[in-house]
Amino acid sequence: MFGRIARRYDLANHLLSAGADIWWRRRAAKMVERWRPKHILDLASGSGDLALAIQHRLPEATIIAADFSPEMLDVAKNKGVRETVLADALHLPFAGESFDCVTVAFGLRNMADWSLALSEMSRVLRSSGHVLVLDFSLPTGLLRPAYRFYLHRCLPGLASLVTGQREAYDYLGGSIEEFPSGNEMIRLIEKNGFASASAHSLTGGIATIYIAEKA
Repeated sequence: MFGRIARRYDLANHLLSAGADIWWRRRAAKMVERWRPKHILDLASGSGDLALAIQHRLPEATIIAADFSPEMLDVAKNKGVRETVLADALHLPFAGESFDCVTVAFGLRNMADWSLALSEMSRVLRSSGHVLVLDFSLPTGLLRPAYRFYLHRCLPGLASLVTGQREAYDYLGGSIEEFPSGNEMIRLIEKNGFASASAHSLTGGIATIYIAEKA
């Protein structure tokens, strides 16, 4: 599915979020910059937008973009991501304690086992290394019903016009509804190898950044 939409993935993201996804990744990259990591793994990197945002802020760092879609990684390489690895996030091909920081943007939600994925992230992190998870969440208050209407009734049709692959986005609303957020996500992160997790809401809660330190 991701392979089929790889060439128009960026365009769809930017249009369907009205460009907010660009700002969300920049905010995430700024957080990573504060930790000054030298070796970074960007999981489910897709077309490489977060890896590139981090690369812009930390040009001397080694950043590996990992994904299980070769078509997505081809797009990332063409955009300037320096190092890519074809990998399954549930069985990472890296030795323990290989990285100072692991990031994942809009990817953890799509993984078959969230706990196993987080445990793998913890395994490959060095002591006191950091994890950053950026993903969709459901806003609160008056924005919530309007957003859910857009998510379920409007977005799949608009995505079909852009990508020609409606089925690639039909699942999106349900996956966001089922994905843990807020304190539930903090507990999940801390159960799987991390401590001091915190949540940072973006755009009224449409997306959230979670950060934590390896326990």
